[in-house]
Amino acid sequence: MNARDIPVRPDPLVVGPVTRTDFVRYQGASGDMQPVHHDEEFARRAGHPGPFSVGMYQGGVLGAWVAGWFGAENVRHFRLRFKERVWPGDVLTCTGEVAAWRRGDEGLEVDLELRCTRQNGDVAVEGRAMCVVPRARNG
Repeated sequence: MNARDIPVRPDPLVVGPVTRTDFVRYQGASGDMQPVHHDEEFARRAGHPGPFSVGMYQGGVLGAWVAGWFGAENVRHFRLRFKERVWPGDVLTCTGEVAAWRRGDEGLEVDLELRCTRQNGDVAVEGRAMCVVPRARNG
């Protein structure tokens, strides 16, 4: 196995404009019902201009893009760093690139550098992942 076996990088994933409803749906699925992410008055009292996304929402969008590239079953490590808040109306773009690869016990181990940006170019989330390209079972 070599670099030719790494799946071709997919087109960037563009999501949005995101809505408060998107945030609430994610909150319900994750069990994180902090009101700062959906309650206008609460968010303002907490010093924010309004509700903003749960950071893991955009992390989940980025993770889905990686899973679409390599297959969820082949993602071994996934780390995120939250950089900027995401607000209703933002359009998110997920991209990434291969940073390194090596041969490992399961096949090729591929290190990725990832980012999820807002429409103004600000990075909302950056991350790293390690995925495997498994050896062919019968080959």
